[in-house]
Amino acid sequence: QVQLVESGGGLVQPGGSLRLSCAASGFTFANYGISWYRQAPGKEREFVATVTPLGGAMYNVAVKDRFAISRDNAKSTVYLQMGALRPEDTAVYYCDVELDGGTAYWGAGTLVTVSS
Repeated sequence: QVQLVESGGGLVQPGGSLRLSCAASGFTFANYGISWYRQAPGKEREFVATVTPLGGAMYNVAVKDRFAISRDNAKSTVYLQMGALRPEDTAVYYCDVELDGGTAYWGAGTLVTVSS
């Protein structure tokens, strides 16, 4: 079955960095784009970044120039390198894949807390 497992979250000070990982299984990873979303307390889930099958990237304007998404097809893993973190980046971060037919799959999320 399709599984997405996020890891790498934690507590970081403002201005710090973290790298999140999303390990995927149960589908042909190299054929699909993978996205990161986040949900802050009391807010709607929002798009963060996506990486296409060929490695192209798109970003939410709020994170562009601070975050970088990448993929390793040999490891079926997508990464989100986050830098210059701000308190407003505090959220649960989820990865997502939408397979043929439009069915979306989500991981359980990893919590990122940016605080001094």
